[in-house]
This record gives sequence, structure tokens and C-alpha cells, in this order.
Amino acid sequence: MNPRLYQAMDLLYMPLMELQQHLKEELLVNPFLEMADADEESEQDEVSLESKEETEEQNKDENEVDWENILLDGFHSAPTVSTFENREFYERAPVAERDLSDHLRDQIQLLDIDDSQIPLIEEILGNIGEDGYLKASLDEVVVGVNALLPDDGDGSERAQRARYTFEQAAEVLEMIQGLDPPGVAARDLRECLLLQLARMGDTNSLTLELVRDNFDELISHRWSELAKIRGLDPKEVQDATDRLAVLDPKPGLRYAVSGHDYVTPDLIVEKIDGDYKVFLNDTGTPRLRISQTYKNIAADKKQFVGENREFITNKLNSASWLIQAIEQRRQTMLKVMNFIVDRQREFFDQGIEHLKPLTLREVAEVIEMHESTVSRVTNQKYVQTPRGLFHLKFFFSSSLGTASGEDASARSVKAQIEKLVSGEQSQQPLTDSQLGEMLKSQGISIARRTVAKYRDQLGILPARMRKRI
Repeated sequence: MNPRLYQAMDLLYMPLMELQQHLKEELLVNPFLEMADADEESEQDEVSLESKEETEEQNKDENEVDWENILLDGFHSAPTVSTFENREFYERAPVAERDLSDHLRDQIQLLDIDDSQIPLIEEILGNIGEDGYLKASLDEVVVGVNALLPDDGDGSERAQRARYTFEQAAEVLEMIQGLDPPGVAARDLRECLLLQLARMGDTNSLTLELVRDNFDELISHRWSELAKIRGLDPKEVQDATDRLAVLDPKPGLRYAVSGHDYVTPDLIVEKIDGDYKVFLNDTGTPRLRISQTYKNIAADKKQFVGENREFITNKLNSASWLIQAIEQRRQTMLKVMNFIVDRQREFFDQGIEHLKPLTLREVAEVIEMHESTVSRVTNQKYVQTPRGLFHLKFFFSSSLGTASGEDASARSVKAQIEKLVSGEQSQQPLTDSQLGEMLKSQGISIARRTVAKYRDQLGILPARMRKRI
């Protein structure tokens, strides 16, 4: 494939923000490109483009840049200072955000600590993950901090005394675990829950005992087994574990730094007079055109020879091709989205349960393009619709057979499973087999193992673990 074809594929692949940046860079490096003014694009302008150019010619002054000489001189001639204002442009600097480590350090500064504890504090803080858990064992912490100490090399008793011990590390860890948020610096979920219960003043309750002594049975929701071990009614055990719902299994995440990933939709779907219309969200995208000034200069072939002629020809051809490629990208995206809207009309009218199965190949066959082209068009692209913001890949999913002979989207089947589970009786939750039978009664042919797979993907626990007593 030639370089232009590679570039065309890249343009298809680019999301809106990346495309805008790419076009701005092209405007800087290719003198034959310029931005088209909105008033020049309007057919209702009172002054035509020709008359405007004549006016500009009459208003030229002595300080205007001699573009012809610049072209002939290989773009080494600099414009006069009076042509452009000398301005300094500053890129916006992101505001520094405080994370969990900053929050813990603020609290440590208020504590009465010994200077000798600082290396251990730094080693422990450095091993606390974003979720608030300590990612290293105390043995590893001790080895790590001792490795940073200066080595006298004499093996003396004084050097041995300077080394940190496991007990010292445990003392510092206990101090850090007493900081906010409750549960921070825990080494596992069990310790995290115990730390939070202790902070709540819960030092002698069934909930605490279950977490401390019967954690494996607890996380497996084996209520009957726990009831036998404790000599209690199963409902008492379940009520005691309900208290855990107020605890935070990942206490550090509340101080996690936000990535500020904003999504700008590439396409917009609006319902107008009962029909869905597709628009490109490209109002902020530079609209390019060939500079008439450069085009007129380049037309005089007698003035340009050798490298200058080759430079001008390449830049002019590149500018023309880029404008065509951008237009082709726009038309391809509109074709793909219009087909999606036509195919998924029931989804837009009634919701996700009516989403139909769709593959890239189907779209490619209808718009008469290669499947890989459709894949590039839909990659990292978003569409704003009356039902919300969606990734274009959302509309593509595999199919399941139905009793009527039509196909059902896997995504819509998942939505139905979620709806069935949300309406079940907590004392008798629906098993995977029962869910499969209920879907079959709605005309959807689905195996029990497929139901289990979809349930797992939705993050829904098995029936045994959803059961309430």
C-alpha cells in the first residue's frame, strides 16, 4: 500500500479530537492549505469570493508578506516583524491533584513520630496501592528499607543495630492503619474489614467474629454451615453479615486521582418529526481548502524548477488529497451510522432489550466497503443519541436464535437476564436453568451454560449466593 492509503486509513481510525489536532498540524506544515471561512462557505453571502479577493488586492500595503519570493527562496525568507504580532502562547497546565499518599502524609505530619521511623513510613507508603491495600509483606518492607541503609562493610555490632526489624515495621504499620480512611494499609480484604469494624467501635459482635474466624464461609455465603458452627439460626447469621454492606472494600479509591477522560461524540443522532437524523459533530473541526494565493503562484510553471518545483507539486497534491480524504471519511461515517440507525430503530424507540444482532460484515456489505474499513470507522468513535452516549461498537453483538426464526442480540439477552434477576424473590432466586427456561418461553433459544456466562459478565452472583433467608 502506498503512503497515502496508509494515511487514509489513519484518518478513518482517528477519533474526533485526534483528527482536529492532526488537521491543525497539517495547516502548519502545508502552505497550500488554509481554513475556509464560514461566510465564504455560505451561498447567501452578499459579497462573492471573487469580489472579496479584489477588495483584498486593493487593500494590500507595504508590509504584506511577499509569498512569491518565499516560495522561490525555498521558504527560508522570514516574514517581517510588522506582519505578525509577537505573542507568547502558554499551554494550560493541569491542576495538581492530591492522591491517597498526600492524604496520608498530611496526617502523619500531625503525629509525634521518631525520626528513625521515617524510612519505614516512606517504604510502607510507597507500597500502598491506589485501592488502599499494602502490596508488600512486612518482611519485604524490612528488606527494602534495610537495602537503602549505608553499608559500613565491617559487619560491626553498631551496623547490625542500625538495621530495622520486623517488629519495628509492624509498629509503624499499625500507626498507619490508624489513619483515615479506615481500612487503609490492610494486607487483604479480611484485615480491611476488621480495621473498619474496630474503627466503628465494634470489638465484640457476631459480625466481627464471623469476619475474624469464619471468613471463608462468610464470603461464600454458606449461611446454613455458619449457623451450625455458631449454633444460631441462619437468619441471625445473615443479619449479622448485612452490617458489612456499609464497609468499603477498597477504601483508597475515594482518593484516587481522576483521569479526566472526557468523551466528545463524533456523531449525533436526533429524532426530528418522528425520524432519526444523523449528523457529524464536526463544528470544531477545521474546514480546509486550497489557498488561492498559493495556487495562483504555483500556476506559473516558468518560475519554479528543480527542487522548488518538486516541493510545490508535492505540497499541492498532498493538500488536494487530504481534503478529499477528509470528505471521504465524513461520508463513510455517515453511511455506517445511518445503516446502524435503520437496523436498530427498535432500540432507539424502545430500549436495549430490542437491540438486534449486528456484525461488521453486514454493514460492510450494505455500504459496499471492506470489513476492515468499517472496523476502523467504528473504533474509538462515540455517538450522542436520544438514549444516551454510546460507543459505536455497542451496536455490534452476536446473535441467538429465537422461536420465530429471527435473531436476538446477545446484548439484549443480557439486559433481559438482568431484568429477570432484579425482579426475583430474594428467598428463592432464579437459577441459571430457570433463567434459561424463562428466556425460552419468550422465544429465545439459549443454553444454561450461556446464561451462566452472561450472568458472570454482568457481575451477578450465582443463585446460591443471592439467596436471602
